[in-house]
Amino acid sequence: MEIIFLGTSAMHPTKDRNLFSILFKHNKENILIDCGEGTQRQLKIADFSPTKINRILITHLHGDHINGLPGLFQNLYANEYKKTLEIYGPKGTKTLIKNVLKLVLGKIKIKVNEIKSGTIIKTEDLIIKAIPLNHTIKSYGYSIEETPKRKININYTKKFGLTKHPLLKQLQKGKNIIYNNKKILASKATYILKGKKITFIIDTAYCSNAIKLAKRSDILICESTFAEDKKEKANVYKHLTARQAATIAKKTKSKKLILTHFSQRYKTTELLQKEAKKIFKNTICAKDFMKIKI
Repeated sequence: MEIIFLGTSAMHPTKDRNLFSILFKHNKENILIDCGEGTQRQLKIADFSPTKINRILITHLHGDHINGLPGLFQNLYANEYKKTLEIYGPKGTKTLIKNVLKLVLGKIKIKVNEIKSGTIIKTEDLIIKAIPLNHTIKSYGYSIEETPKRKININYTKKFGLTKHPLLKQLQKGKNIIYNNKKILASKATYILKGKKITFIIDTAYCSNAIKLAKRSDILICESTFAEDKKEKANVYKHLTARQAATIAKKTKSKKLILTHFSQRYKTTELLQKEAKKIFKNTICAKDFMKIKI
């Protein structure tokens, strides 16, 4: 897994922060989470071709999270994008994309999926879940988790003289086998290796669904629009403070918290990180073009 922060600002860009967008990479999957204005330029600076993107997860339909779509679509058409781009988002996403495509000089293949709570994507390698959060309009959080893998318990299979053999693949599928006239149980000869989990909590007030989605995340990426002295303002606009983001990380027993989506009022993120660390020590603040490998 690799994460590239393409934009870490909230409603307004700054000299150092573009509007919000994150690129998630895993094997053949290249997933864009939101597409703020200027995202295609950020991808260019990050030296990543937009034509590699195969999915977009939209958290909500506020302009600072979607205004980069017309430019991105135009880029894909100009570069002869051949895939079908799958887009996931709340109710209203189909209408949005239909209107955005009217601005694009040319056509690309797009499939729009208006989502509800639960598992929205399941591949051989990944399970992606969505859950509604608490923002001023319909907004979703997402978790991306590697599919658990069944691994061979070599110490056990050695007892049968079995270390390398095509039959091991049957065990990995959870099937019992016969080897040298002896039955080997998959339940004893294998173990389940849990996959890594990344959760994205963006544009929401503090809510129980954020806790539910983020449970035991290896990395929790969470909005931190305001410092604690702006808590009332955060409540009005349904955003999180750094302290609230850290509380979510602590309650969910996440391993690492990365703050993002910062208000333009903060020239640096030192105050936000300091406030969060009082609650959850393993906290860092994202910067544009920061890369995280897991």
